[in-house]
Amino acid sequence: MIHDLEIRLAPAEAGEPSAVTAAAARRLGVAASRLTRVTVEHRSLDARKRPPVYVLRVRAWVDEAPVDAPPWRLQLGDVRAAPPAIVVGAGPAGLFAALRLIEGGLRPIVLERGRDVRGRRFDVAQLNREGLVDPESNYCFGEGGAGTFSDGKLYTRATKRGEVRRILQILVQHGAPPGILVDAHPHIGTNRLPGVVQALRATIVAHGGEVRFETRVDDLVRSGAGVTGVVTRSGERLDGRGVILATGHSARDVYALLHRHGIRVEPKPFALGVRVEHPQALIDRIQYHCATRPSGLPAAAYSVVRRVEGRGVYSFCMCPGGVICPATTSQDEVVVNGWSPSSRNSRFANSGIVVETTLADLRAAGGDDPLAGIGLQVAIERAAAEAGGGRCVAPAERLVDFVDGRASADLPACSYVPGVRPARLADVLPPPVTAALRTALRGFGGMLRGYLTNDAIVVGVETRTSAPVRVPRDPATCMHPDTPGLFPCGEGAGAAGGIVSAAMDGERCAAALLATTHAAA
Repeated sequence: MIHDLEIRLAPAEAGEPSAVTAAAARRLGVAASRLTRVTVEHRSLDARKRPPVYVLRVRAWVDEAPVDAPPWRLQLGDVRAAPPAIVVGAGPAGLFAALRLIEGGLRPIVLERGRDVRGRRFDVAQLNREGLVDPESNYCFGEGGAGTFSDGKLYTRATKRGEVRRILQILVQHGAPPGILVDAHPHIGTNRLPGVVQALRATIVAHGGEVRFETRVDDLVRSGAGVTGVVTRSGERLDGRGVILATGHSARDVYALLHRHGIRVEPKPFALGVRVEHPQALIDRIQYHCATRPSGLPAAAYSVVRRVEGRGVYSFCMCPGGVICPATTSQDEVVVNGWSPSSRNSRFANSGIVVETTLADLRAAGGDDPLAGIGLQVAIERAAAEAGGGRCVAPAERLVDFVDGRASADLPACSYVPGVRPARLADVLPPPVTAALRTALRGFGGMLRGYLTNDAIVVGVETRTSAPVRVPRDPATCMHPDTPGLFPCGEGAGAAGGIVSAAMDGERCAAALLATTHAAA
């Protein structure tokens, strides 16, 4: 007989198969020897009370031989002779769109402005060590998109938008750890994700698709109101059955291109703020209610949210055991983000603390210009660069100093490799954002005892939380409502946020393109 049940185990036991089996046997009231197999289907950490425990959903076979199902595999044919479809961008939306196109019998041609993972490593290293920005290949642009060198968190709330498990299974098939299929908050890690991305590309190429790097799209091929292809920077024209535009939230030139062609784009509120970094040991003490982190527990994370004067203020992309990184795409701007390795073993914990903007803010910044959000981002990022003094050095303050409006004479240790410089972030951020951050951070200090400390550092600026522009599309066809053949996709369209939701949106747009192709056949 097969039983599904929930058990609770101490952190030191939760990873031990023998302890899981013994707990399942106790729960079922049978001898452990009668269990022929026990599998963990879901795992989450409950740290609300002392001591923290893991909650496991397990499946147990009692007196029954388990039948092994064949391992899940993506089934793909060869599309070398099939009609082409253009995919602009090799982030998660673009790569998963390409795989879905192959499943449906079209040949994807994926065009990526940045370099492949190997070349991109050099560009990112140069950015960290020397503060020199390659505007085409950096933390935002290149193989795998912004996610490749930016943490690899896989948690999503977008469960109604697609098959989350299918996305995770494809990632596991391409080298991600199987644990992501059971963890409540799955995470690959920046050190592992590049290999997974390379394997996804290898699958696309092996089945007849193309992936071209250092191939920036500078124009669209128009036919009446529609789009039938693209023109690359080298002047090459590429036509296809449709164009999936999966360029991410930082491809500002693509938004300008659409606007120049008269293709409707819309202003979209986004969140902006700072990145706050604490010693990881302090966050462990706050969250686990103990002097040192017990064995078996991961580096502690936190999630906070508060409403201030009608604006949401919340933690974004929290990176336990992580590093603050330079996420700029231009030499005259400073932008920060965060990532964690799979081990999450850095001595620091960082998180974006960001404030919602409104359409009124965008109108105040740029009137009726649909690209006003970009202008607001650029102004803040350039102010941050000026305050930092150049070469991606970031302006920073001690946390209590920032909250109290007091200049920091010096700064604590920080994981941000290009360096930090004492500067008043109130001179960089819009006054409503500064005021909301100060109020919210005081509140967070009341929620998390010990959080509000001058041992923590506030680093500016976090401005690339999501796209500041929305490229509209028909909900049924995923096609731009005024531009046949154009499928706005992923974070760049304002339709997704994060690796998994972007991947699901890539599949959705590819399925829609396939449907229009089959309907026309």
